[in-house]
Amino acid sequence: MIDGEDPRILVVFVDARINSSTIGGKENLLFKKKKLLRSLISDICMAMSDSTSVLSFMELALKQAMLALDNLEVPVGCVIVKDGVVVASGSNRTSETRNATRHAEMEAIDFLLDKLKKEGLDSSQVAQKFFTCDLYVTCEPCIMCAAALSILGIRKVYYGCANEKFGGCGSILSLHEGNSINSPSSSSGAWGYQCTGGVLAAEAISLLRRFYEQGNPNAPKPHRPVQASELLQKMHSSIDY
Repeated sequence: MIDGEDPRILVVFVDARINSSTIGGKENLLFKKKKLLRSLISDICMAMSDSTSVLSFMELALKQAMLALDNLEVPVGCVIVKDGVVVASGSNRTSETRNATRHAEMEAIDFLLDKLKKEGLDSSQVAQKFFTCDLYVTCEPCIMCAAALSILGIRKVYYGCANEKFGGCGSILSLHEGNSINSPSSSSGAWGYQCTGGVLAAEAISLLRRFYEQGNPNAPKPHRPVQASELLQKMHSSIDY
């Protein structure tokens, strides 16, 4: 289960507590058993609720990635969530904008920053808002995006598949690791944040596979390699005998 206790561990815990009880009498034992079972059920429900919420928000991020795919962009999407409500979303727009920095995360971040500024919040108040926000993104943030999230002080990041070439949350660099979670690094002023990967990773990988299998029409066309015979012919033709 994501970001929660495994119910099997809780069951073992309850059994151990009951078996180790030395309080006499069946009534006392039964009372303790019912109390522990109620606590167990409550813990399981909370864990299941957290897991369901994470999956639901990641599904919204996948919809953003689908929008990118429909627009012939690399299919990566994200949502930013505060207090259980989506406050910003974004999808990859690097080809549309001809700007390599317009990743899904940066699109969502800029949207939220503009929104907060329009509300009249100053820099300190904007920072406080980000401290209570979580990001759900279909692919591990790259080094650029992971650094931006650290500077802004995002609280948590959930991502789908790993980014083995450019990942900034563990695959290449671990920019989410500050001196402590939600505490600024004394050297860089960056903040640490919790990071959980592998959420609906198969679905995220499937979208990326579809994009690369169909080919990227916006990719630069490779130059035709020059054959050695052509090069020699040009060299000979340039020589004045």
